[in-house]
Amino acid sequence: MITSPNRRIALIAFAIFALDQLTKQVVLRFLALGDEHVLVDGFFKLVYWSNTGAAWSMFHNRNEALAIVSLIALLGLFIWRHHFDTKTALGQISMGLIFGGIIGNLADRLVVRHVIDFLRFYIYKRNGEEIGFPAFNVADSAICVGVFLLFILSWRETESRPSAQQSQA
Repeated sequence: MITSPNRRIALIAFAIFALDQLTKQVVLRFLALGDEHVLVDGFFKLVYWSNTGAAWSMFHNRNEALAIVSLIALLGLFIWRHHFDTKTALGQISMGLIFGGIIGNLADRLVVRHVIDFLRFYIYKRNGEEIGFPAFNVADSAICVGVFLLFILSWRETESRPSAQQSQA
């Protein structure tokens, strides 16, 4: 079955959104806000942390403003998606990941009034304190991977273009 680029982007976005919301519902069912469940001691645990800010809790307590920014970003990406490489499968995957991730976190901001973060990687310092990566979720991961893929596509496109000196030769 041949799928149009927009349909493929939408299917990937829906799959990411569904996976994100499903995993967050599991967290809501089995963990109370602030709870932590160690899966690999000194490396990985499931947590239920509330995030009313952006990445690394920047702009803490700015949930409404960040919801508006998310809506504007979603609309802008949708309107100008043709400026990205959406003709290739990798470009379609990247846009689908980004759309799905934005929609997943936006749904949290609008419904539960904070983003649900639950994946926490960490290590112990010598004194027993934890240091680690901030907790995140499926939507965050999808956005990061999607943006990374767009950078790769952009880099590949730039590398394949002849430079001004080459084209004059």
